[in-house]
Amino acid sequence: MNVFDYLFHTSKNIEKDFLLGSKETISFKKLYHNSLKIASYLKESVGKNQNIILISPNSAFFLTAYLGILKSGNICIPLNFTTEQRSLDYIINTTESVNAFISKPQKRKLQFNSNIHLIDEEESLSIIEQQDNIAINSNFDKNRIAEIIFTSGSTGEPKGVMISHQNIIANTDSIVQYLKLTSKDTMCVVLPFFYCYGLSLFHTHLKVGGSLVLNNNFIFLGTVINDLKTHKCTGLAGVPSHFQILLKKSQTFKIETFPNLRYLTQAGGKLHTVFIKELTEAFPDKEVYIMYGQTEATARLSYLPPEFIKTKTSSIGKAIPNVELKIINSKNEVSKIDEEGELLARGKNVMLGYFKDEESTNQVIKNGWLHTGDLAKIDKDGFIYIVGRKKEIIKIAGKRVSPKEIEEVILSIPNIIDCTITSFDDDLLGEAIQATVILNKSIHEDKMRKHILEICSKQLSLYKIPKKVIFKEAMETSVTGKKKIK
Repeated sequence: MNVFDYLFHTSKNIEKDFLLGSKETISFKKLYHNSLKIASYLKESVGKNQNIILISPNSAFFLTAYLGILKSGNICIPLNFTTEQRSLDYIINTTESVNAFISKPQKRKLQFNSNIHLIDEEESLSIIEQQDNIAINSNFDKNRIAEIIFTSGSTGEPKGVMISHQNIIANTDSIVQYLKLTSKDTMCVVLPFFYCYGLSLFHTHLKVGGSLVLNNNFIFLGTVINDLKTHKCTGLAGVPSHFQILLKKSQTFKIETFPNLRYLTQAGGKLHTVFIKELTEAFPDKEVYIMYGQTEATARLSYLPPEFIKTKTSSIGKAIPNVELKIINSKNEVSKIDEEGELLARGKNVMLGYFKDEESTNQVIKNGWLHTGDLAKIDKDGFIYIVGRKKEIIKIAGKRVSPKEIEEVILSIPNIIDCTITSFDDDLLGEAIQATVILNKSIHEDKMRKHILEICSKQLSLYKIPKKVIFKEAMETSVTGKKKIK
């Protein structure tokens, strides 16, 4: 089945708005028909199995183009709308793309070869007005590639994660099930759709007949709070920095009641225990889902049910429906309770592989299992805990150190908004630890540095105490909201 038909199976004739907001709205019915027009145009002018670039902030234009590309039997490549020219050139050359849907601001900023056909909002509307619908066969192999999502690669060049129609269908079904989503749900979206977490919000709410409120201005915290209240949002999804900023920078977020808000979801990295505690104390009547996933798994792999948020606070929970997780040790055996090993996943949501990179694909998918690259352990109740990233583990004089453990200690100190632990070359130890700290208030840095080291010396082994503590004024984040670590 084409994922387009799956998503619109029960919602294609709904008159209510799928997109809510002051800037633009669009009903399910209109989105369905507009997307079919784009699909028909692409089927006639492009054919099928062609790679088509999509560069746009969250908008009706993005959604219509994305759905139209999938329905036409072509492959969508959604890119970061702040992408650098070098990355864009690499992706275009690698994927041999000659067609691109692009919003006007990005069209002005980026350069394209003359052989690439660019479709902006204006041309898209023209196509919708003039194009006749044609018959498009939906009965094709569901394991065909639906999209290629590019992520940062270890070599510096981005890797293209190939996601099939089946991958999206499987992951959407699982997420809808454990979040108990219905047509009554409205999600406040601060995550970009070129990011798998953002796309999962789009897929799931379209599937159940829910609605989305697009907020592309998270930097203005008041707009997020206003959207949650005005549009009676039932859900808010974010990465750690979103919640850290809302908790520490907003004067009103924690004191608002948000009567319609049912749940909050967090993924895209570890939200430290101190912030989870602060979030649950501020909203004791809301369901808080801590989740874990990877682009290579379409989006989601595990979740911690809200009822365990206080007893299993730092856990990523258990596998989502229809996914298997296991931890293997250095001997390639299933790890025992509390024994550290690599987390592996298996399910219909696991990617087809990396685009034009068989070697990397074979390194992460072995015998049907996705090797996540994350180190984890499991407790006696079957709950999984991420210990660290294989490539992020720091070795101090031969001893393995997880940055997360040190960050937890420093973040427990009042007036610290954020902390990032990295390493630097050291003649004596090989690697030494550096803590980069962001303060909430104007506090004397020398005194805070001394206090941080005192707390660390009481709670950490000597070799885990930072050798350097530096301060920055603000958290550096990417457009997805994830921290930039330098």
